[in-house]
Amino acid sequence: MEVLLAQPRGFCAGVSRAIEIAERALELNGAPVYVFHEIVHNRHVVDDLAARGAVFVDDIEQIPPGSLTIFSAHGVSTAVVASARARSLRVIDATCPLVSKVHLQAQRYAKRGHAIVVVGHAGHEEVEGTRGSVDGPVHVVGTLDEIAALPMPAGTPVAYVTQTTLSVDDTRELIAALEARYPDIVGPGLDDICYATLNRQRAVRGLVGAVDMVLVVGSPNSSNANRLREVAEGQGVPAHLVERAAELDPAWFQGRRRIGVTAGASTPELLVQAVCARLRELGAAVIRELPGPAETMRFRLPEELRAAL
Repeated sequence: MEVLLAQPRGFCAGVSRAIEIAERALELNGAPVYVFHEIVHNRHVVDDLAARGAVFVDDIEQIPPGSLTIFSAHGVSTAVVASARARSLRVIDATCPLVSKVHLQAQRYAKRGHAIVVVGHAGHEEVEGTRGSVDGPVHVVGTLDEIAALPMPAGTPVAYVTQTTLSVDDTRELIAALEARYPDIVGPGLDDICYATLNRQRAVRGLVGAVDMVLVVGSPNSSNANRLREVAEGQGVPAHLVERAAELDPAWFQGRRRIGVTAGASTPELLVQAVCARLRELGAAVIRELPGPAETMRFRLPEELRAAL
């Protein structure tokens, strides 16, 4: 059995920045440091930071007044920001800059009088943050049926933004449906989907023709990791999303000659290497990394951390 590693895979710039923010905050201030929602969607990362003194909460009211608090990479609503201010929390914002860009887009469209549509998965922290960053009603759509059920009549000025971690093909189809229903709609096309999501999906598309199974290393609540699995399956290749090496089922590999491995943008490389080690135990004789584009994008730390460092 041979294993082919997709490139690029794993951490993106926004995830690396968010984790570094949490690590630096703990180094500079000591425990506890409170984090609103999971800093990124990966259980290993969250557990590691929790062991160092990070306290993860899903309600601002759980944070003692005046405490140092980090907003996760997925962004937050203006209501959360107001609640944090009311509790005199010392906030460091780890929102991915590409998510912040989407918030600003939605706010600009709303100020121009457009009804706002967010293409994405209802309930996901990023979508809820975007929805809550806009004054007035925001409609979230993730299916063609939800687009057909939108209440705005034809002729209404409508604008859309998208979640950054969506499937490119699915998003293209949903945008086309929005444009068919509202011919004058405005929006960013596919530009809101982040570079890392695009690169990892392209890498999987390049991988599937050479393998007879794909393993995606990532957490079940990671949107971009789930999309990678769907991309592989959409090309007719069996795919499994696994959080750690212990989840590999030896029966999956019976008769398989080549296994493709990739990882979501919030997955540390050490988890990928642990999966590779387990595949060696299961009979992988060769593990080879495929060529792919080098990702050089880096995001600066927030000013308050840079000043302290």
